[in-house]
Amino acid sequence: MAKKNKVSLKQVFKTIIWPRRKLLFIGLLLIIISRAAGLVPPWATKPFIDDILVQKNLSTLPTLLLWVTGAILIQAVTSFLLTKLLSVEAQHLISVLRSQVQKHLLRLPTSFFDNQKSGALVSRVMNDVEGVRNLVGTGLVQLIGGVLTAIISVGFLISINPWMTLFIILPMSVFGVITLKAFSYIRPIFRERGVITAEVTGRLTETLNGVRVIKGFNAEAQETKIFQQGVDKLFQNVKKSLTSTSFVTSSGTFLVGLASVGIMGLSGYFDLSPGDFLQFTMFMVFMIAPIVQMSNIGSQLTEAFAGLDRTEELMNITPEDDGSRSLRIEGMKGNIEFKNVSFAYEEGKEVVRNINFTAPSGSVTALVGTSGSGKTTIAGLAASFLIPQGGKVLVDGTDLSKVVLESYRSQLGVVLQDDFLFEGTIRENILFPRPDATEVQLLAAVQAAHVNEFTDRFEHGLKTVIGERGVKLSGGQRQRIAIARAILADPRILILDEATSNLDTESEALIQESLRSLMKGRTTFVIAHRLSTIRQADQILVIENGEIAEQGRHEELIERKGRYFQLYTYQARI
Repeated sequence: MAKKNKVSLKQVFKTIIWPRRKLLFIGLLLIIISRAAGLVPPWATKPFIDDILVQKNLSTLPTLLLWVTGAILIQAVTSFLLTKLLSVEAQHLISVLRSQVQKHLLRLPTSFFDNQKSGALVSRVMNDVEGVRNLVGTGLVQLIGGVLTAIISVGFLISINPWMTLFIILPMSVFGVITLKAFSYIRPIFRERGVITAEVTGRLTETLNGVRVIKGFNAEAQETKIFQQGVDKLFQNVKKSLTSTSFVTSSGTFLVGLASVGIMGLSGYFDLSPGDFLQFTMFMVFMIAPIVQMSNIGSQLTEAFAGLDRTEELMNITPEDDGSRSLRIEGMKGNIEFKNVSFAYEEGKEVVRNINFTAPSGSVTALVGTSGSGKTTIAGLAASFLIPQGGKVLVDGTDLSKVVLESYRSQLGVVLQDDFLFEGTIRENILFPRPDATEVQLLAAVQAAHVNEFTDRFEHGLKTVIGERGVKLSGGQRQRIAIARAILADPRILILDEATSNLDTESEALIQESLRSLMKGRTTFVIAHRLSTIRQADQILVIENGEIAEQGRHEELIERKGRYFQLYTYQARI
C-alpha cells in the first residue's frame, strides 16, 4: 500500500539538498556576494546627498560612481552564474526524478495499472516533480539570500535609528506570522491540484484514444461536458490558491505602507538629515523587499513539497520484484505446474480456485471456457503477471513467487488479446523484444508470421508507420505483427491469449501454420474461443466458474460428451 505521509524538510534535505551541497554552497556564496553588492547603492545615497549635493564636495563623486558601477556589474555577473549553475542543475534533477518515477512505475505489478488511468500516471511523472526546481534552483538560495539581506539591512537601520527600526520590525513580524499560517493552508490545495490535473489529463487521454468510439456514438457533447467539469474543478482550485497568496501579498503591501507612513512621521520627530532619511528609506526597502519576495518563493516551495508528497506516495508503492525474490532459473526447461492455486482480484471473491495441473516442457495446454470463467487469469498466473493468494505455481520445480522476474520473463513470450503495438514502424514493433536481432532473424520472423503477405503491398514495407496502437492496420494485421514479435523473442514459455481472434479464415489458416512452428518445443498456453484452433493441444483444460471442469485431449473430451462436447458442438452449428 502507498504511504500518505507528507514529505518532511529532513527528507528533502537528505535526498535532494545534501547530495548537491557543493553546488548549493557555491550558489549561496554567489547570492551573498550579489546581495552584498546590492547594498552598495542604498549605502551610497547618504554621502551622495549630504556630501555631494548639499555640501558640493565633488571630489568624492568619481569614487562613489565607481563603487556603484562595480556593485551593479557584480550583481549582473553573479545573477548569470546563478542561473547557469542552479537553474540548469534543477532541470537536470527534474529529468532524473522523472526517470526514477518512470522506472519505478514499470516495476509495479500489473494489478496496479488495472486501477489507474494511463493519462493520470503520465501527469504524475511529468508534472509532480516540476516543483523541485525551486528547491535546487535559484528559489532556495534566494530565500536564504533574502534572509541575509534583511538581517544586514536591519543592522544598518539600527545604526541610523534603532527606534524607527523597531517600528518597522513590528508590522513585518505580523506579516511573517500571516505568511506561515497561509503556507500551511496552501500546501493541501497544491496537493489537490496535482490530483485534479492527473484526473483531467487522464480523461483527455482516454478521449483522444477512444475518439472513434466517441464519434461512432455521437458522444462529442457528452465528452466535452465531462472535460469542462474537470477543467472547472481545476480552475476552482487555482482560484482558491490565488486568493490565499493574494491575501498574503495584500497583507504585506498594507503593512509595508503602514511602516512607510510611520517612518515619514518619525523622521521629522527624530530630526534626520536628508541623507539619513533617504538612506534609512532605501535600507528599509532592502529589508522589506526580500521578505515580500520570500512570500512568493515560499509559495513556490510549498508547491514543490506538495508535488513531492504525491511523488513519494507513488514511490512508496511496493514493486512486484521487491527484493524478496532471490532465485534465478538458469537453462530453463519450461515445466509448469499449478498446485492448489487460487486467486482473487478483490478480497473474498476468488476468480480461480484449487487449480491443479502440469504443463510439461514443450507441451501445449489449451484453456477453454465461457467469458469470465478464469482462463485469462490462469494465463496471467503462468506469465507471472499475477501472484496466487493460495497454492503455488512451479517452474522447473521452483516456486515462481520466489524467482527473480527478469530471470523468468527473459524466457517468456506473449501474444495478448489486445495485440498492443507501439507507435512507430512495423519493423520497430517486431524488433521490440530483441532490438539487436539480425536482419536474417527479423525476416525469418516476418515470414513465419506471414507479415510479408501484407507489408509487400505497402510502399515502405516494414518501415511503414502504423500510428498509435497500430490504428492504421486491420485487426488481423496487428495480430500477425504481434505473433512475429513473439517468434523473434524465441521464448521457452509462450502465452497465446486469443491470438487468432481477429483473423479471417484465410489469415487464420496462414497463422495456424506459423503458430505450430512457433509452439514447437516450447511450453505453450493457448486461450481461444474458436475451439477449432486447439484440437492438436496436448491437453485441454475446460474452465468453469474458476475451476477445472474437464481435462484431457480433444478426442477424449469429445467421447465424454461433457462440457467440452457441448461447447464444441455448439460452435460447430454456428
